[in-house]
Amino acid sequence: MYKILAKRVLAQGTVVENEIEAPRIAAKAKPGQFVILRVNETGERIPLTMADTDPNRGTITIIYQVVGKTTALLKSLEVMDAIMDIAGPLGTPTPIEKKGTVICVGGGTGVAVLHPITRGFHQAGNKVISIIGARTKDLLIMEDKMKKASDEFYVCTDDGSYGHHGFVTDVLREQLTKLGSEVKEAVCIGPVPMMKFCSKVTEEYGVPTMVSLNAIMVDGTGMCGCCRVQVGGETKFACVDGPEFDAHKVDFEGLSKRLTAYVPQERQAMDRYEQKCACETKGK
Repeated sequence: MYKILAKRVLAQGTVVENEIEAPRIAAKAKPGQFVILRVNETGERIPLTMADTDPNRGTITIIYQVVGKTTALLKSLEVMDAIMDIAGPLGTPTPIEKKGTVICVGGGTGVAVLHPITRGFHQAGNKVISIIGARTKDLLIMEDKMKKASDEFYVCTDDGSYGHHGFVTDVLREQLTKLGSEVKEAVCIGPVPMMKFCSKVTEEYGVPTMVSLNAIMVDGTGMCGCCRVQVGGETKFACVDGPEFDAHKVDFEGLSKRLTAYVPQERQAMDRYEQKCACETKGK
């Protein structure tokens, strides 16, 4: 059993951070890798990328948004409650080496995935320029940690409530225009539309770009085949071949369609869970 040692509810109550006791995973985890957890005996297995790890404390940190039954059930757990199963670290680690200037772009909960990668590039001796964004200031996460892991740091909000009024692509284009060939790589992680448009911008400037397709994963082992994605005309599994891929080769249109494949079933499961919770509350 994996105990929750700390819990923080972030971003309008829909985004949650859990620090979990998992010493063996913490000792081996590398940037870009993920875990699969199961809340209880009857729960589904879901993949979540680690936002942070602390080998000395033997802990991993996950940040997730409540969007369905399993994440709602996970949020219901409190400090010192235990998660039944956690397997990891899984996935291919991010290839990190000293290259020069690297731009890291994150949106929404994708910032949690981006953080260990940003820190890894910074620790490798790169000049790291980070750009994070959200719809509004209240939805921004990990600002302090991302700033600490960066040489230059920019914040964007769609509504202008904080930082640059506009999209992360605006600041990304400004930096690429200013720095030109000095930028050796870009890493963009967040909602699929954000990654798609960031990829288009970096392609204009000929900058190699990496995106993370963790959002499409289901069972996380390559067995279910649900995370199939076309990369460079070849079929790849996000969980075992990735989750990171060359952004300029990803079929974002096909990816977007696959992400909506199970929406009706997800809604039904969430409705049943909410009804059950309502009945239990009424019974008390």
